[in-house]
Amino acid sequence: MTTQPEILRDLLAAGKDDAIAITSPGATRPLDFRSLRDFIARTVDTLRGFGAGRNDPVAIVLPNGPEMAACFLSVASGCTAAPLNPSYRAEEFEFYLQDLQARLLVVDAAQTSPAVEVAKRLGVPIVALTPTPAEGAGTFTLNLVDGSASRSPAGPAEADDVALVLHTSGTTSRPKIVPLSQRNICTSARNIRQTLALTAGDCGLNVMPLFHIHGLIAGLLAPLSAGGRICCTPGFDALHFFRWMEEAHPTWYTAVPTMHQAILARAARNEAIIRANPLRFIRSSSSALPTQVIRELEETFRAPLVESYGMTEAAHQMASNPLPPATRKPGTVGIAAGPEVAIMDNDGNLLAPGETGEIVIRGPNVTRGYQNNPKANADAFTNGWFRTGDQGVMDAEGYVTLTGRLKEIINRGGEKISPREVDEVLMDHPAVRQVVTFAMPHEKLGEDVAAAVVLREGATATEKEIREFAGQRLAPFKVPRRIVFLEEIPKGATGKLQRIGLAQKLGLV
Repeated sequence: MTTQPEILRDLLAAGKDDAIAITSPGATRPLDFRSLRDFIARTVDTLRGFGAGRNDPVAIVLPNGPEMAACFLSVASGCTAAPLNPSYRAEEFEFYLQDLQARLLVVDAAQTSPAVEVAKRLGVPIVALTPTPAEGAGTFTLNLVDGSASRSPAGPAEADDVALVLHTSGTTSRPKIVPLSQRNICTSARNIRQTLALTAGDCGLNVMPLFHIHGLIAGLLAPLSAGGRICCTPGFDALHFFRWMEEAHPTWYTAVPTMHQAILARAARNEAIIRANPLRFIRSSSSALPTQVIRELEETFRAPLVESYGMTEAAHQMASNPLPPATRKPGTVGIAAGPEVAIMDNDGNLLAPGETGEIVIRGPNVTRGYQNNPKANADAFTNGWFRTGDQGVMDAEGYVTLTGRLKEIINRGGEKISPREVDEVLMDHPAVRQVVTFAMPHEKLGEDVAAAVVLREGATATEKEIREFAGQRLAPFKVPRRIVFLEEIPKGATGKLQRIGLAQKLGLV
């Protein structure tokens, strides 16, 4: 029986020495697996020389691309990687650097970031990264430019060491630190590799941000764990997506729904590139993809769309629709794809198929608990199961349907409304390209239903028309009281549409 990798060093041993591991658009010299492994070993030793070893948090503030990928792999292999969104403001960097108690901050030598001044003020040593593309895509040198450090005596990382820390989004509360061990992330990468049947012959086009669990595990680690190739882009850009596709010849890509919809909007004028570069499958995760969009993507790319369900606390993937010839059920997030998945009531009882409750998970990819937050851990774990905060139902075949975030369920005078259900109905209107349903305050009912809508190019519709359309298919209390037409719906840093707080952002409070 083959031992499954539980540390990154072993996970990255899958690739053949001369097989390409990392490339990027315009790269003149891709990085093969032998060079990647040697580079990681040297970089881990450099970081130790700067005083960062096992379980020491190293904050990374870099733009998307091959250097960010290689930096994450290196830091996570020997220390604890703490990637941060480069677009944060100084106040946000101050919060995260303090909360993490960062041992080092790695920044791009050629770019200015407010994180640098914050780190100086907090006394966090600063390491400047300078790309060396001539030595291979993603390679770089590191120089300690501010601060001093003595060599860390820590040895190689072990399975229970913390490889990665990320913060929860903190939409309704202070962000919580999610520590993920070497075992957590290696298990999750393996789960995704198996779900997608990834092989050394696959090439993934990564457009997901690498400060987020989706990009780090599904976009980067899963394909590398199969000995496959990654083309690391500078970040999602619908204008460049098809050019990158033409250059990289990917066999798959993973993205969030807003990205898929932007790609679809430009697909018709890039049909020749789509035909010349056939995809084996497309993956979607991080939030629900309307069934109408699934159908359109599959028709456009002539490839199956695999919708998956993940979250940071699970090191990403929890459930997924399988590849053909197994059954895919559009509108569901599929079957358990790694951890055990069940439905639980408020009292901690597991529910039978067909009953609605909170989705719970347990398994070796699930975090053992939030860092320094006993109250959050007491709330999050029941009888060994992690409570996801998502409401859903499982059918007799094990396929899970999300009915919404428990915090996003709209309570209209005691009537509970799933925003996703309203989304699905409004998406069927021929003029609607994108929609997000959300709660707006109501003086007497507490909350009422509102929806933000983006119309298809050249299409027209009035609020009255869309409300009447919804009224034909929804109970009256579920029909949005307000329809707000927008050019673009506000999104979070990872491209996810955000329901919570949208009423306030749109001035409906």
